[in-house]
Amino acid sequence: MSTTEPPVLVDIDGSIATITLNRPSALNAITVEMLDDLGDALTSLHGRQDIAVVVLTGAGRAFSAGVDLKALGGRTLVGGAVGDLLDLPGRRVIELIESLDAIVIAKVNGFCFTGALELALACDLIVTADEAILGDTHTKWGLRPSWGMSQRLPALAGPATARLLSYRAATFTGAQAREYGIAALSSPRADLDATVQVLASDIAANSHGALMAYKDLYRAAERLSLPEGLNYESTHDYPIDDTEARIAQFR
Repeated sequence: MSTTEPPVLVDIDGSIATITLNRPSALNAITVEMLDDLGDALTSLHGRQDIAVVVLTGAGRAFSAGVDLKALGGRTLVGGAVGDLLDLPGRRVIELIESLDAIVIAKVNGFCFTGALELALACDLIVTADEAILGDTHTKWGLRPSWGMSQRLPALAGPATARLLSYRAATFTGAQAREYGIAALSSPRADLDATVQVLASDIAANSHGALMAYKDLYRAAERLSLPEGLNYESTHDYPIDDTEARIAQFR
């Protein structure tokens, strides 16, 4: 009987789900199997009104060291692209994160490189350990981004900082990620679990409908001009069904 651990673990505690990338001996390097299992885990949470927050993290010393190039076997990489073998399940995961009926927090506990950073950037919030080491190393290995790095990194860090990080392929710490605007919060690694738990609990205590309205509106702001975004905000309705109950004490 196989004793191999699954590459993705899911734990649900009340309204908070934790998804853990679980290849610690390989620094949670991303394989096709991991992406498939991660996509399935996210799909299983889709539409669940009882889950308000999903925390995505890694087991051991890493969030993830990025794509496991061994997963490509003997394939020749053309034009610096990893190809559909990884791109298709990788983009599926990112689309599921963006459309999930929950706020997704990337808890970056350790190493987080390249493809793994692209997964984190797709989340609603990133929280880093101060000591974590992150980096966009595509150019170091002769690769080009295909999971959204070139679009999401400048949206958070600004064009100048994004170009600097990508062109140099230099690593930076979790504390620096907070300074750059990539991470929303950072804390010493020893306090990271508690920091994320408090954040997730604070978010989960709020109106699920209002949270999902904000998630949709902030996603719209990423793709629309300011006039278009203002029109989108003013014309879209959302199924928020707990307003009266939440404001009743002030009536």
